[in-house]
Amino acid sequence: MLVLLTIPAFAAKKDPSINIPMDVQVGSTLVHAGDYTLSITGTGPDVQVTINRGSKAVASFSATEIQSKGLTGISALPSGKVPTLAGIQLHDVNLVLQSAPHSGQ
Repeated sequence: MLVLLTIPAFAAKKDPSINIPMDVQVGSTLVHAGDYTLSITGTGPDVQVTINRGSKAVASFSATEIQSKGLTGISALPSGKVPTLAGIQLHDVNLVLQSAPHSGQ
């Protein structure tokens, strides 16, 4: 008797998760504080990032990937009542929003 087992050639890549500790503005969308997953598409350095809560897309933005090691977190710029998201730091990459002003601008 022959039994065939299928072993996936590539393990499914898990979407990274992030805790956003405060409400932030992403473009015209208000993203409330909480736990989210990120879907990142593209081959870098320019990528498209979607912030998801469960299976629902909450916000999407273009970003530049910068390889760097660090703690997971966000960076935000003061802007009116709600800060504007400027970047998301994951363990091995920093996602900098392409529409965020850089120092010197």
